[in-house]
Amino acid sequence: MTQPPVPQRTPLSAEEKARGEANFTPLVADKLVSEGRFRVSADTPEMVELFQNVARRVGDMLQRPVVSYANGRYIVITFGQAQGSSR
Repeated sequence: MTQPPVPQRTPLSAEEKARGEANFTPLVADKLVSEGRFRVSADTPEMVELFQNVARRVGDMLQRPVVSYANGRYIVITFGQAQGSSR
C-alpha cells in the first residue's frame, strides 16, 4: 500500500507573521484576564515562535509576567510569577 502524500506547509511571510502577532495579542490578553491561561495547537516550530512572540507582547501590554510552554502539539500561555513574590 502506498501512503498518501504529506501536504507541505507554506511558511508564513514576514507580513503574515506580523499580522498574526498583532491580531492574536488582544485575543490572548482577553483570555488570560478572563480565564488565566490560553492554549492553542502549535505543532510546528513556526507556530510555537509566533505564539511565543504573542506571549511577550501580551506581557508588555498587561505589564505582567507572562510565560509560555510548548510540548510539540500545543502551546500554553499563562501568567508567570512576579519577581520578588514568594509563595
